[in-house]
This record gives sequence, C-alpha cells and structure tokens, in this order.
Amino acid sequence: MSDTPPESPDFDAMTRDIAEVPAVEVIVTVAVNLMSAAAVKLGLSEEGEKYKDLDEARKLISALAGLLDASATEVSSFHAAPLRDGLKSLQLAFREASIVPDEPGQGPGEKYTGPVYG
Repeated sequence: MSDTPPESPDFDAMTRDIAEVPAVEVIVTVAVNLMSAAAVKLGLSEEGEKYKDLDEARKLISALAGLLDASATEVSSFHAAPLRDGLKSLQLAFREASIVPDEPGQGPGEKYTGPVYG
C-alpha cells in the first residue's frame, strides 16, 4: 500500500472539457442515457426480467418525453426524429409490459407526446 494520496481530479480541465461540448450534444447524450436506462427497466436488456421495474421505467420515459418536448426547438430534426422514434418505441413497450395498461393519454410521457396506441 502506498503512502501517497490518490490524485484528485483536475476540475479545471473537466470544466474546460464540458465547456467545449455543444448544448445539442449534451441534450442528445442525456436523452440516449434516459432511453437506455428505460429500456433496461422495461426488461429489454439481455438480462430481461432481472432488472425489470415498470415504476422506474415510467419515470425515465416521462423524463425523456419532457426533455424532448422542452428541447424540440433547440435540437434539429436530424437529432430529434430518431429520439422521438425511440421514445414512442419505449412508450409502446411500456404499454405492452403493463398488466393493466394506462388509458390512452395517461401513459408515461403522453402528456408531452399525446396518446400512444398499441
């Protein structure tokens, strides 16, 4: 075991790095992370049922829908279209996974996207 303390992170360098990232890239990265987490919570990962948690999936899908709704005018359609498609796929997967499906318009994120029928 060494007596030297572990190196502390260089917060100045980290701040400079994040300052160079365009806002659209940050928004898209967060959206993709929300999509990935929601897919896992829907049981769509290789482990399937092991991580399935529909309550958590609902929260993640709603957060994703809110982010996409709020950033719609800031993100080009080049970025927004695939994200919206992914959101709709997650909403449909949620509806299919639910034992008692929500009424159309009441599912996760549907207050932002409108009703999703499946």
